[in-house]
Amino acid sequence: MEMKRINAGKLRAIGYDPRERILRVEFEDGTGIDYSGVGAETWRKLSTSGSAWSYYRDNIEEEFSGRRGTVRPKAKSQALEDFFKAPGGDADT
Repeated sequence: MEMKRINAGKLRAIGYDPRERILRVEFEDGTGIDYSGVGAETWRKLSTSGSAWSYYRDNIEEEFSGRRGTVRPKAKSQALEDFFKAPGGDADT
């Protein structure tokens, strides 16, 4: 998932996977949340909003189920591939 770096309130990056309908938000404290079931229109409005933090708080935070994780610095080639691995799971199993 390609991430768009932003500086809006506590948000530091946002990304969207249209096939899986997953919105990822990353915060200034190093945490992130993947929200499932997010439509393309919601992503478009968030990513083009002049007030992304307000849009996130008003239209995403309480409206969609999210899974929290920690963003770890990785080599640039790996970026955030492992951001939300299944607990105890391996990508190869």
